[in-house]
Amino acid sequence: MQKQNVCVLFGGVSPEHEVSLMTAVSILENIDCDRFEVFPVGITREGKWYLYKGDVSEIPGGGWESPSLPTAVISPAHDRNLIINSGGVLSLQKLDCVFPALHGANGEDGSIQGLCAIADIPCVGPPVAASAVAMDKSVTKSVVERLGIRQAAFLHVRRHEYENDPESVLSRVGSRFTYPVFVKPSGTGSSVGISKVKSADTLRGALDEAFRYDSSLLVEEFFDGREIEVAVLGNNELTVSCCGEIIPGDEFYTYDDKYINGASADRIPAELPRDTAEEIRSRAARIYSAVGCKGLSRIDFFVHKVTNEICFNEINTLPGFTPISMYPKLLIHGGMTYPDIITRLIELSMEK
Repeated sequence: MQKQNVCVLFGGVSPEHEVSLMTAVSILENIDCDRFEVFPVGITREGKWYLYKGDVSEIPGGGWESPSLPTAVISPAHDRNLIINSGGVLSLQKLDCVFPALHGANGEDGSIQGLCAIADIPCVGPPVAASAVAMDKSVTKSVVERLGIRQAAFLHVRRHEYENDPESVLSRVGSRFTYPVFVKPSGTGSSVGISKVKSADTLRGALDEAFRYDSSLLVEEFFDGREIEVAVLGNNELTVSCCGEIIPGDEFYTYDDKYINGASADRIPAELPRDTAEEIRSRAARIYSAVGCKGLSRIDFFVHKVTNEICFNEINTLPGFTPISMYPKLLIHGGMTYPDIITRLIELSMEK
């Protein structure tokens, strides 16, 4: 059987650049090379694209960022080509699929998905509109609100509002919520820029931190719950995993907790009443479909520690694929292998 050509994109101009490198290593180490010819393309923080055929283990350390490497960019000419420039000699490489191992801005927000749509190349993961909706937490909340699904109460704040009248914003937060609250950039993942604010004295600093990463943010009520995650795989017919629980090593599941200090733990399946677990899985499928997702997403919830009330948290259209990431762990618990997951995602992109 002739191999299919898959371009794995990693890195990117995003605060989640380092997470993408870890995801790329896992994908490249587990993709079925008997079935797929892989073209790894790294995007630097400055936006330069390089074709990297070296040792996968060198990716996290930046060994792929060398001006001596061939450059490679996706052609926007609706011809499914990767344009490779090796020492001034141009060549075209046909692609059957793009697998964006990119997290956050410029990779998970519809940008790369739009480029692939223009180029007529199947792309792993949700399409443009779903990616954009899911990336902006304020828009996601509007969609979920219409479904009647419980979620944390929130206040949406834009940077210009805050800069023009910071005292008004602080007053609105104080009148709406009791502390603690969470402050989140609207368009980041991996807990980048998120703060748990315990008093009004530290609110301004948390707002300033969130605005470093986005022009809008959310202030959310604190929901005293366990962190529950569900993996969804599919286009129209969905595979919904069992519920998994994240047990944070910090007050919440921070960036360091996820990717650096390894202090968190997980429990698969989560120890939940059967009806609670099934209701979470049902809500995950409804949210996935309402947002318009295809391919994959991870849907996150809280379950109240006393009452077992379910509260939607967020949706991630390109969840982490690192060795400690919940998305592959949940599907592997259900009987798939890591290579199975990657192959199925590529197949689903072509079905779309």
